[in-house]
Amino acid sequence: MSIINNINKAFDHRIRLGIMSVLMVNDYADFKMLKELLGATDGNLASHTKALEKEEYILVEKQFIGRKPNTRYSVTKLGKLQFKRHIDALEKLIGK
Repeated sequence: MSIINNINKAFDHRIRLGIMSVLMVNDYADFKMLKELLGATDGNLASHTKALEKEEYILVEKQFIGRKPNTRYSVTKLGKLQFKRHIDALEKLIGK
């Protein structure tokens, strides 16, 4: 078995890696928080959250706070499992 087998293409991009890292240590994060933490544009962040949602690694909740729309993200059980596998694989790869 190759040491890169558990490296997950879904986490290839630094923005996706960032989204998952934030969600692993927080119960949830909203769009604005992720955008500020990651220094991403609206479009860039939206496309990466959609990709992670499609893989069922994150859960997206849309709601209104007062009259303002708010989009909130949280990591799924599958997302946690796959991300941990990915990080473990990276650590093995760099020989930690």
